[in-house]
Amino acid sequence: MRPLALTLGEPAGIGPELTLMLWVKRGSMGVPPFIAVGDPALLSARARLLKLDVPIAECQIAETSKLFSTALPVLNTGVPATAKPGEPDGTSAKSAAAAIERAVGFAVADEAAAIVTNPIAKSVMYADGFKFPGHTEYLAHLAAKPGGEPPRPVMLIWCEELSVVPVTIHVPLKDVPKQLSSKLIVETGRIVARDFALRLGIRNPRLAVCGLNPHAGEGGNIGREEIEVIVPAIQQLSAEGISASGPHSADTLFHPEARSRYDVALGMYHDQVLTPIKTIAFERAVNVTLGLPFIRTSPDHGTAFDLAGTGQANPASLLAALQIARRLADTEKTSR
Repeated sequence: MRPLALTLGEPAGIGPELTLMLWVKRGSMGVPPFIAVGDPALLSARARLLKLDVPIAECQIAETSKLFSTALPVLNTGVPATAKPGEPDGTSAKSAAAAIERAVGFAVADEAAAIVTNPIAKSVMYADGFKFPGHTEYLAHLAAKPGGEPPRPVMLIWCEELSVVPVTIHVPLKDVPKQLSSKLIVETGRIVARDFALRLGIRNPRLAVCGLNPHAGEGGNIGREEIEVIVPAIQQLSAEGISASGPHSADTLFHPEARSRYDVALGMYHDQVLTPIKTIAFERAVNVTLGLPFIRTSPDHGTAFDLAGTGQANPASLLAALQIARRLADTEKTSR
């Protein structure tokens, strides 16, 4: 069985210690086998700081399964990370980027079943000359075939009770109406429908599409985006055989009875759908990137510099990210 490749993320953040914690609890918490991708010296130093008994085994990815029960397998990227907890330094960005590149290489070569990424600090990456808007865009860039266009990634935030996709993501609220288009909604819906079938095993997923305005515009009385942009997109998706309904008023879409009527909610902006899922499952929600040629998941939290090195960080979201990555990989294998 191909293992998962887990990047350490920002070295000064909580990613390294969450990785160590989960290996320590691998049996009791049902942690699927993974290889950590990064600097083994960083992991050893963090383990000593937290007084965690974690033997580190530098190895190649093919050796993961036989080593995982007795030592934490680590693929040494050769790029050192010397940052102390909560204090990024000049090695942080280069170390984080090298881990992402190696993990994507494993996924593209079909040596890893999926990649799971610990959080990076975008401000630290930008200061080092990082040219991408974020983690996900960098993954798409690395996934592009030589001379080809990068795939269009779609953010899915998932927990057992609810799945949501924001059509626009990190966009100022005032700019959302300008960025929304029927084409964007349709492209997003197609990717969601395809990957839900391929990787989640839901053959005809039900997409509930939110309106943009309060009460989904009330027939044009509170804005016309629903009439002019969202309804045509829903009609196009439906014409293609995709089960899409709406536009729904977001304020009545997330209670238990409503959630039973769809498989994934598509929101028009970030907080419209991330607020409800983080209310329901703040420590369990997982970021799943759809649209890439490989499976990628990530815990739905940041680097938490204030918690780094304290041993108080909660590994629940990273555990969920590893478990859903394994589940997606197993489902995709049987779907092909």
